[in-house]
Amino acid sequence: MRLRITTWNANSIRLRAKALRRIVEEIRPDVLCLQETKVEDAKFPHDLVSALGFPYRWVHGQKAYHGVAILSKLPIEEPRAMKWCGVEDCRHALCRLPGGIELHDLYIPAGGDVPDPETNPKFAHKLAMVRELTRWFAARKGDGAKLVLLGDLNIAPLENDVWSHKQLLDVVSHTPVETEALAAMQEAYGFTDAVRTVIPPEKKLYTWWSYRARDWSASDRGRRLDHIWLSPALAPTLVAAEVRRDARGWEDPSDHVPVTVELDL
Repeated sequence: MRLRITTWNANSIRLRAKALRRIVEEIRPDVLCLQETKVEDAKFPHDLVSALGFPYRWVHGQKAYHGVAILSKLPIEEPRAMKWCGVEDCRHALCRLPGGIELHDLYIPAGGDVPDPETNPKFAHKLAMVRELTRWFAARKGDGAKLVLLGDLNIAPLENDVWSHKQLLDVVSHTPVETEALAAMQEAYGFTDAVRTVIPPEKKLYTWWSYRARDWSASDRGRRLDHIWLSPALAPTLVAAEVRRDARGWEDPSDHVPVTVELDL
């Protein structure tokens, strides 16, 4: 069995119908995980999603902000949401897929503009959520679960995950305190960075380009904020990974592009 899983920060799902259709038609995911849906559950575009061939879904959203959703062609079981830092934001949905796969769809806070937790509560929240996730996964290390952790983690961890390592060292998403925290979270359970397993770290690779750029492709000031990690029990099944850079140039695009892995189960 081949399983294709895609993660995509839609940046308001109700504005991205055309892009959503293209993702389904061109990438053909069996499971599509969304972040920043920005809509309460009752107003989620359920009819469109059903028409696109996803009869199973777990939608965890709120009005105007945040929100995650798991869309699946395969049955899902035990859908639930996790809360972190005592905050009611909709940032973490999980469920089980056939074959005993436990899927985690995450949207970690962006963190604001100032990389100082003492003066910037948004940055403090970001670091706190990563620390809580790290402790939670560390407590499970060695349980042998088939885990997929994916989503917009809002951190570009490697030097070639940003357009300029030196210039972004003091910019939120690539500061040492963030990249070290994300590395600790990855190590807490022994996750494999699936995309960088296929596309080597020596190659520049981005999944996000700001709307502020007049010509995003020419300036190419991107960051790799969207990730897919696999647990040790699942990492050997990885056969392919893809970042659809061209999606940033689609009509009415998100500022993020889809990231996909294929597993041979």
